[in-house]
Amino acid sequence: MGITAQGTDGLKALTDTDLGHTGWLEITQDRVNLFADATDDHQWIHVDPGKAADGPFGGTIAHGYLTLSLIIPLFTELLTINGVTMSVNYGLNKVRFPSPVRVGSKIRLHGAVSAVTDVKGDGVEMLIDFTVEVDGSDKPACVAQAVLRHYT
Repeated sequence: MGITAQGTDGLKALTDTDLGHTGWLEITQDRVNLFADATDDHQWIHVDPGKAADGPFGGTIAHGYLTLSLIIPLFTELLTINGVTMSVNYGLNKVRFPSPVRVGSKIRLHGAVSAVTDVKGDGVEMLIDFTVEVDGSDKPACVAQAVLRHYT
């Protein structure tokens, strides 16, 4: 599953390419709790199933930034890059969280390469449009345009 690109020329050839979808990943309360511990964000909507059951979402939900952070590990299912010496996350141009991810639901990632341009240092900059989808929902959990740089 996924696409393999060879070097920066292979990445340039991916401009305007739909990378497809990953497999589904279940969001567990354990994962949410670990993220809460790592970030010191223990808001009850994330970590208190009893209180959250009576809250606006009917249960606990993943942190938006947890959903965002899962883009990179899920992305490895979509694209393998060979022939580069270093890849860096250069940032994000836009991020939105249109709907929550309830604990127990499944998410997957869709990716599309919108641009690949040369940068100094024998590298390229990729703009990738990501959508984190929730199984059974018409509304995405996260939409983001990532900026990744790869160097030979």
